[in-house]
Amino acid sequence: MDIVRLSTKGQIVIPSELRARHGWAAGTELIVEERGDALVLRPAKPFAPTRVEDGLGCTGYVGPAKSVDEMDAAIDAELRRRWREDQEA
Repeated sequence: MDIVRLSTKGQIVIPSELRARHGWAAGTELIVEERGDALVLRPAKPFAPTRVEDGLGCTGYVGPAKSVDEMDAAIDAELRRRWREDQEA
């Protein structure tokens, strides 16, 4: 177990052995998660670059193309259905 000290600026130094083990170099962005009385650090991994074409058809919808108005109406109907369902529960 390593012990680190919090600086007056709120900074800590992660021991070099841990940085090397995790492949964290200077400039690595880390996400800080609070879990009870513990803090968890994990690297912020950005999504791989994508193009609109990469996402087209990923929903698995098979059928005729829908207009924006039709999609808006379907979303509205589903929200209303869920709201009614919640009111009944």
